[in-house]
Amino acid sequence: MTRRKNNHWIIPPGLEPTPFDLKIMTEERKGRLVPPRSLIKTPEQIEGIRQSGIINTGVLDLIAQEIHEGMSTAEIDKLVYDYTTDHGAIPAPLNYEGYPKSVCTSINEVVCHGIPSEYEYLEAGDIVNVDVSTILNGYFSDASRMFIIGETTPRKAKLVNVAKECLAIGAEAAKPWGYIGDIGKAIERHARKNGFSVVRDLCGHGVGLEFHEEPEVDHYNTHHHGMLIVPGMVFTIEPMINMGTHEVFIDEEDGWTVVTEDELPSAQWEHTFLVTENGLEVLTH
Repeated sequence: MTRRKNNHWIIPPGLEPTPFDLKIMTEERKGRLVPPRSLIKTPEQIEGIRQSGIINTGVLDLIAQEIHEGMSTAEIDKLVYDYTTDHGAIPAPLNYEGYPKSVCTSINEVVCHGIPSEYEYLEAGDIVNVDVSTILNGYFSDASRMFIIGETTPRKAKLVNVAKECLAIGAEAAKPWGYIGDIGKAIERHARKNGFSVVRDLCGHGVGLEFHEEPEVDHYNTHHHGMLIVPGMVFTIEPMINMGTHEVFIDEEDGWTVVTEDELPSAQWEHTFLVTENGLEVLTH
């Protein structure tokens, strides 16, 4: 996650403000948080992120074909590493701040950042999140999917489906020239309507030139506008929806694995999105 900063929209010396600039400056004069110019991606940068996203999607498509009962999460990690490197890219999680693997595999009550292990096997009824992030030529992309192993309980299946719906609803709420706060408001409303809660300690984030950029994308109703959403921004929406409490803790042994406080299941879906004048374009699936 990234820290919030006081941003200002600055016109480069010698240039007259464009209608795009004036629109942002008007919001800033109202006291709104606006993105710095550095968050508005150029066409070249957008194309680089898009190409990274194609590989990222390919990794998840491969996992969708291969994942099965009895498979170890270490096998998933190897598939991710081999596919990514075979396509000339780098798994972004590998060695990121000491993270030891190429992918996060989070099963049942593990919310996110589960570390693959040769001793951890997928069992019938498990729900598992596979979170993949890719670097291609310096450009980052990030996405995750849920997988149900065999048949699971109706309640867990509903959790997975509602989490996917929350992602779609959050994306629909992310209007160009709207606000980041609209995303979490819409997501939490849908989760609560279905009897679930939304994790508050983790969030989506800007992505593209770095693994984690501004803005922070909260998935619950913060009752604040948040940052202005501007065409050219790239960020993830990745709601983590819990069956029970929204409270979580980090496993003390590995310092990474995030688990629900009540150890009830959690589900998450994630895409990387580009903001356009007409809405959001999905750069990863």
